[in-house]
Amino acid sequence: VSAQDTLTLPYSVQGKVCDAGSGRPIRSVSVSMTGRYYATVTNSDGEFTLKSDTPIREVTFSHIGYRTATLPASSRPMRVDLSPDAEPIMGAVVTSGNPLNIVTAAIEKIPDNYADTSELLKCFYRETVQKRQRYIQVTEAVAKVYKPSYSNWLHNGRAALLKSRTLVSSRKRDTLSVKFLGGPTIAINMDFIKVREALLDRNELNLYRLELGSPVYIDGKLNFAVHLRPNAVVDYALYNGTLYIDQESFAFTRMDLSLDLRDEVLATRAILRKKPAGLQFHPKEASILINFREDDGKYRLGYMRATMRFDCDWRKRLLKSSYTSVNEMVITDLYPQAEQIPRQDAFRPTESLSDMADLFTDTEFWKDYNIIEPSTSLEHAVDKLKRQ
Repeated sequence: VSAQDTLTLPYSVQGKVCDAGSGRPIRSVSVSMTGRYYATVTNSDGEFTLKSDTPIREVTFSHIGYRTATLPASSRPMRVDLSPDAEPIMGAVVTSGNPLNIVTAAIEKIPDNYADTSELLKCFYRETVQKRQRYIQVTEAVAKVYKPSYSNWLHNGRAALLKSRTLVSSRKRDTLSVKFLGGPTIAINMDFIKVREALLDRNELNLYRLELGSPVYIDGKLNFAVHLRPNAVVDYALYNGTLYIDQESFAFTRMDLSLDLRDEVLATRAILRKKPAGLQFHPKEASILINFREDDGKYRLGYMRATMRFDCDWRKRLLKSSYTSVNEMVITDLYPQAEQIPRQDAFRPTESLSDMADLFTDTEFWKDYNIIEPSTSLEHAVDKLKRQ
């Protein structure tokens, strides 16, 4: 771990973000320090903590469908009310066009809109697993991710753990012996702007029916909303979802996708890495949200969240167990120099983060890092797991 990795962050801002009309908390709001790349997102309770190595003067809050707000930082917990972006939209004008041509134009603009040099990102990553409504596993990590230039066709990105911890239920009946594709490498493997053959290749796009939906505001800018759904039969699972594309720059700003589950075998093959013999696995949801954040005219990954719901049952048993797994990652900082991660230090797709992480013990574990604040329900779950 380098000196840059252990840099202390003595300044912080805390608060809660809510809808100005209803007062309900807003999840996954992007919270960033004006003038620096330090960033985080709000948890399911709308709460956030943003940390920095220099005093925080202003904080910017942005979320799809809301007006972006930049406010002075406060030493007291901030209450931020975001208003829906209700500017009039001339639908006949901004929704015209062929959706395939719009997506194709956005693909052609990738070299202009995304980093043209390699970057080294610092990330906070969290995995949670629930059995029905009860948490049975919580795993967290700070990682660094090497991302090659988006104009470089090679997929030689790597991720490495800096610090991690896990807490797993000790109850035998809670044991879940299935392994999913995940870990900090999701910032590499599921960045569809970089791994274009997974979705944005012209041959792949021909497998979908594209429709132009109502435009939306993201970060104060009007975006096309292109809906896609499978329109072909192939030997792997396709996606349903929406691609959001900035109408001026033609940058992909957000992707909201879910795996097509009509063929359970193909869907399982796409997400499941390992399961015991005799265990029947039934996927109910496999979705991913990818947000890109603009910084100095270039877009890069800001936040990712993968959600999986599934049932498991053993042969000859009558009752199924329902599970929910949520993996989320936020890009919290940029390193000044993009040094490639040595192969021997890289996190491998075949590894399980929960098997490598330390146990939850140190209350100051995340003192010097930007993190996604745990929700109240998650804090209670951690306390229960510690007492087992």
